[in-house]
Amino acid sequence: MDKRILGKYVPYDTVIHRLDPRLKIMAMIMLMVSIFLSYGSWTMMFTLSGINLVVIVALMFISKVRIRDLIWQLKSLYILIILLMIINIFLPPAHSVHIIGKIGNLNIYAESFLQTGKIIIRLMEMLAVAMILTSSTTPQQLTQGFSWFTRPLKKIKFPSEEIAMTISLALRFIPTLLEETERLYKAQSSRGVDFKHGSLMMKIKGITSLIVPLFVASFAMSDDLAFALEARGYNPRGTRTNYRELHWSTKDTICLILVTLFMTGFITLTAMKFDFIKLIFPLVW
Repeated sequence: MDKRILGKYVPYDTVIHRLDPRLKIMAMIMLMVSIFLSYGSWTMMFTLSGINLVVIVALMFISKVRIRDLIWQLKSLYILIILLMIINIFLPPAHSVHIIGKIGNLNIYAESFLQTGKIIIRLMEMLAVAMILTSSTTPQQLTQGFSWFTRPLKKIKFPSEEIAMTISLALRFIPTLLEETERLYKAQSSRGVDFKHGSLMMKIKGITSLIVPLFVASFAMSDDLAFALEARGYNPRGTRTNYRELHWSTKDTICLILVTLFMTGFITLTAMKFDFIKLIFPLVW
């Protein structure tokens, strides 16, 4: 497959690939916080979202994650985007005042489209950050990173090893299931199943012919994985060692400081309800 799949590791030798997985997990959380912060005005929200997007695109360029792969991921969510648009039109955000049209007696507000645009930008940035993390970090490194963060919870009998392994397997099986879906799609299409044309019932039958074998294949892969873990003597409650140990370096500390300052700046602007657009263009406002 030529397309980059969310959850698939790509072995490049970049600066981001060489960073500690614990740093990358913390950086992802901090970037998610800055993405989902709520700002005082639409201009401030789109301005800071644009800054966020520029930073994330730069990280994508450094880690060699292609823009077209992100767009391909978003294309599969077009039904969700259309549904969000319809919901925001019929249920506009609070304090909507700018009417741009009507459908019968229903007012169409500009804020409905702004709200949809905000959700799309956040969704795109969230997917991009997740792609950067999963394409630059192996499942084993992610498991070690998550396990390190949850290690203090062992004192209260929290199953940290099981949670870390579950997250790692979930990330690992996302690309596998997508590849299996594409394989089944091509196989069913070659047998004459039309997924794009025909009535609604024919499309439902076509999707059913895709979903049922996908579930069967998923259960088969789960059984194979369980047998493989048992054959290797996997015991989540046992004392485990790692072939590759995590090493925190100076560059990890520098990157952590930069990401923390970035997130702190966004939180400060949100808490102060600062709008530098009004400061730059006072006569407009």
